[in-house]
Amino acid sequence: MTTIPLATLLALGAAVLATSLLAGIFGVAGGMILMGVLLVYMPVPQAMILHGVAQLASNLWRAVIWRRYIDALIVLRYLLGLLVALTVFASVAFVPDRATVLIVLGLVPMLAMVVPDRWAPKVTGRFGAEFAGFSSAGIQLLSGVSGPLLDLFFARTLLDRRCVVATKAACQTFTHLAKLVYFGGLAGLSSVEIDTGLIAMAIVLAVLGTSLGRFVLERLSDVQFRRYTRLLIFAVGVACLSQGINMAIA
Repeated sequence: MTTIPLATLLALGAAVLATSLLAGIFGVAGGMILMGVLLVYMPVPQAMILHGVAQLASNLWRAVIWRRYIDALIVLRYLLGLLVALTVFASVAFVPDRATVLIVLGLVPMLAMVVPDRWAPKVTGRFGAEFAGFSSAGIQLLSGVSGPLLDLFFARTLLDRRCVVATKAACQTFTHLAKLVYFGGLAGLSSVEIDTGLIAMAIVLAVLGTSLGRFVLERLSDVQFRRYTRLLIFAVGVACLSQGINMAIA
């Protein structure tokens, strides 16, 4: 196992902590930023695995913190759609390159934000949660991140901000678990090695960042929560899309 330079370790640790804090507040965007950072330091398969570990820890802990606000029926319906998507991807064993990941990361939040209200799917609607699970899992396995797309299914509902964060966290816990299963074996890759110390650090910092985010979320109103979420997602989407396009034409 190769030794990770201290500067790289510190950069990755700071990224995990900061993005988990963001996700702890808004329930989205942190994963997008973290994936962008990880792709700078490692190949796609390793980035997917480490991202999955950090985000699984972050979302699982966020679900635990806000557990009394989780809508269990939405989560179960979401899981059905996710399992269908995982089955489809396992049959083709597709692994994207860096440019594809970044372009999808950038496009998804923009497309999600421009969908008119009358066409926007809602997780509370008929087959809404199932479609959210299928589409989010598919985008997750393509780009490593599905938070902005999943947010589309929650953004135009009347759910309380704590219910949104809690239920999305529970859904994303299963989505990141599916990503680990896929890139850890179903994709047909040879063994993907990641330093165990780095994994342990990612889990600890993800839990810490998520815990700190709770105190900020409690002080936001529902209006502030939705406004800042949209601005943050759009800004990160633009950055990822521009970087992906530059990489594709280079």
